[in-house]
Amino acid sequence: MSDSTITRFPKNKTTAHYKLKNLSQDIEKIHLNELFQQNDNRFKAFSLSFDGLTFDYSKQRINADVLKQLIAFANEQQLSTWIGKLFSEQTINYTEQRAAMHWALRLPQSDQRHPKLADQVHEQLEKMYALVRKIHQGHYRGSTGEVIQDVVNIGVGGSDLGPLMASHALSDFKVQTKTPLKIHFVSTMDGSQLCDLLHQLRPETTLFIVSSKSFGTIDTLSNAQTARIWLERALGKQDKVIKSHFIGVSTKPEKMSAWGIHPDNQFKLWDWVGGRYSLWSCIGLPIALTVGVEEFKSFLAGAYAIDEHFQHAPFEKNIPVLLGLLGVWNTNFLNMQTHAVLPYDGRLKYFASYLQQLEMESNGKSTQRNGQKTLESTCPIVWGEVGPNAQHAFYQLLHQGTHDVSCDFIAPIKRYNAEHFTYAQNAESLIVQHHLALSNCLAQSRLLAFGNDVLAQDEINHLPAYKQYEGNRPSTMMLIDELNPYNLGMLIALYEHKVFVQSVIWNINPFDQWGVEKGKEIANQLLPVLNRATDDLSSFDDSTRGLLEILLGNQHV
Repeated sequence: MSDSTITRFPKNKTTAHYKLKNLSQDIEKIHLNELFQQNDNRFKAFSLSFDGLTFDYSKQRINADVLKQLIAFANEQQLSTWIGKLFSEQTINYTEQRAAMHWALRLPQSDQRHPKLADQVHEQLEKMYALVRKIHQGHYRGSTGEVIQDVVNIGVGGSDLGPLMASHALSDFKVQTKTPLKIHFVSTMDGSQLCDLLHQLRPETTLFIVSSKSFGTIDTLSNAQTARIWLERALGKQDKVIKSHFIGVSTKPEKMSAWGIHPDNQFKLWDWVGGRYSLWSCIGLPIALTVGVEEFKSFLAGAYAIDEHFQHAPFEKNIPVLLGLLGVWNTNFLNMQTHAVLPYDGRLKYFASYLQQLEMESNGKSTQRNGQKTLESTCPIVWGEVGPNAQHAFYQLLHQGTHDVSCDFIAPIKRYNAEHFTYAQNAESLIVQHHLALSNCLAQSRLLAFGNDVLAQDEINHLPAYKQYEGNRPSTMMLIDELNPYNLGMLIALYEHKVFVQSVIWNINPFDQWGVEKGKEIANQLLPVLNRATDDLSSFDDSTRGLLEILLGNQHV
């Protein structure tokens, strides 16, 4: 799908890019304090609401002219056309000759625009829902006839981060089952997570989910093999042991069968789903096991709502488009190379980690669709932490450091007074704690933006330099009514589409990840040496040879 007619950030002086470069020079001289003084209704002018989500970008370093030219820039880069290509079956992932249709995973069953896709997806979802109900009702049993009490998801990357993040985020919605059910996650290839976990579990009541798009990922298969040995040592080498205790999710049914997973326990993925976009599919089985079938459907519905919004809202009212364009403005025009994600809710503990993969694996590229090197910076470094913890870790750098960092603040309006919160006896004091978190969220956003201006004048006059706050650090605030499956689905899809918007502006393919492949191949060259299948070190560099000799020597100690 390479398109050599698209040039990167054209230099013609009539383009929006040229105008944005000029505007950035003006904005560099204007503090956020002044931007707010110039417009008494700045919040109204630079905020949007959609379906329980408030998107406030008034603390970004922009004005009406910048916004106008950012939208013009998106039009010059043919964003509308590319959105149409995304929501089609075209092979826009041209380096792998695949479509990118993760949006199809949340299509309603009755969808009329893509009925065949909807049928394929819902066939697998219904199969997954049947398994979820069976486990929740205590009807799914291990090889000895005991009810399953622990489910271990074995995956890595998108097969781990997505389900882990969402399951933790939706902990308030954990379904009540007849027999208590615990969900665990294992991803590290060194075996440390699995080792710690197996000591706590009983083979008779444990079910493993092996999630791997290719069913060839060494990290996942090494953990799965160790789990298999653990089961067979306890329960015997019988077909019914593997059939009763392993579920597989992959695009490769033949590989799952060869490994021993029974066809009844296999769930299908498709090549047109990237791993980091796959939690909406049966990769999301741990999420469905956590919250139940109906809430998982609500999760999908929230993402679908953003899909529709992204396709049909005009750019000036389109939240994913604006989120993406603001990132481009900060990265390419204000030269801000890092971006922090700061949720003020402990349930979003893994959200920044999830976005690190989503954004940096997607847009951490330097080659355009036409094969040429990019002329501008692409994806910033994405990092973050739950806000209250981050305040005691790296907010010092955000407020007074030498690095310019843009920020996303995320918070739910309701927490312990939400419908699904069940601990009524503690609600009053917990609501006070939630208000404490919200007050800190707003306070940090204000201080980053306005610096000393939020302080009393007499206080400013007596502050030494090390207590001064420069401010002018841009941020976006996203408030959701409450953190529930529907709203989490919206939030994730919002960032997915942000990534796509930026990929269009930067003219890169966000759906491949060739940068992670070669390291795996090189590891396969080293493994035989460490396993003593060969002692030939001649092909390695001096550093690697020296390190290998130490590692091989340590094995004799």
